[in-house]
Amino acid sequence: MKSLAQQRPFLLFAVCLAILQFVVVVPVVVVASPVARPQEEEFEFEGDPEVIDGAARGGGGVRCRGKLRRQAWHTMTNTQKKKYIDAELCLMWQTPSRTTHPAAVSVYDDFQGEHQLQAYEIHDDGWFLAFHRYYIWAHEKLLREDCGYRGAHPYWDETHDSAGFTSSSIFSATTGFGGTGTPGAGTVSFLFDWPASAFPAQTITASCITTGPFANYTLHIGPGTLNTAHCISRDVNDGGGALAAAPNINDCLAQASYAAFWPCVNGLPHGAGHGGVGGEMTNPISSPGDPMFYMHHAWIDKLWWDWQRAANVASRKTELAGYTSVLPIALPGGGGGTGYVNATLGDVLHLGGLVRTVTVGETHDWEDGLLKCVEYV
Repeated sequence: MKSLAQQRPFLLFAVCLAILQFVVVVPVVVVASPVARPQEEEFEFEGDPEVIDGAARGGGGVRCRGKLRRQAWHTMTNTQKKKYIDAELCLMWQTPSRTTHPAAVSVYDDFQGEHQLQAYEIHDDGWFLAFHRYYIWAHEKLLREDCGYRGAHPYWDETHDSAGFTSSSIFSATTGFGGTGTPGAGTVSFLFDWPASAFPAQTITASCITTGPFANYTLHIGPGTLNTAHCISRDVNDGGGALAAAPNINDCLAQASYAAFWPCVNGLPHGAGHGGVGGEMTNPISSPGDPMFYMHHAWIDKLWWDWQRAANVASRKTELAGYTSVLPIALPGGGGGTGYVNATLGDVLHLGGLVRTVTVGETHDWEDGLLKCVEYV
């Protein structure tokens, strides 16, 4: 017979079995605490947001896999800002030109070149807002497709900074677009020919930007209708910023018709960013040479988007007014020449083959057209 010591393990096992017969096992549910997603993830979206159902793109022809949420620069995290700027640098340095512009080297040049070539058809007329909405949409599209950017196109809330552009964080050398230019940092052949100025080209001292990610970058398009190698120049000032003050913006948003709205936005708000940044941005033909152009015109587009959604939503998707050219006759160097022809929703806009063509109507229909899968926040 086994001793008690020898039987102890078996006795303990039997006792455990007996106890288990009277134990009610209650399952333990572990509830994981919600993990906050980084802000940048909430504003990122991989792949094309549009799903095309057949040939049609308007109305039921497009479904949205997600919304590209365009946000103000000052609300973005430093991580988001860096991703956007890195993508812009990619367009400048890593994407070869795809248009026939003779001076273009990169896709960044392509954008500036198309703006230069079409300048007299896309300013101060009925195509102004339509073309620049298309322009920002295309810029956003190629940042994502060519450079792996996952976010939406940001905008510069100029009203937020209207009290002082010179102190805006958007001009930070570390988390922004770099600061104002340094007087005398370079020279540039300047041609301010709007429209068809009689003044000859002249070489002037330029305030090239020397801080931030775009310092010492060489532009190949412009200034104006020229194509000369030159720096990105800036002269950031508070006088231009004052044009973006809330009363001026509210006055435009209060306009009852598109015929009154677009000239209003084309005035003080449009002048704010161009004049307040200064330098290359003051040239209406070659201004996209400064990356600030895209931030400014994304904000202009947001103002239009806000106005369209504020009242009379159905009619504001189709309202149109203005001509197809700022000049009725052709210029010696090209541009103009369409005559004073009324713009229509069926007019076709292009960017030299960089992206698909669109109709003016597609740009106006923010709900089922070009911005169907985009929203401003």
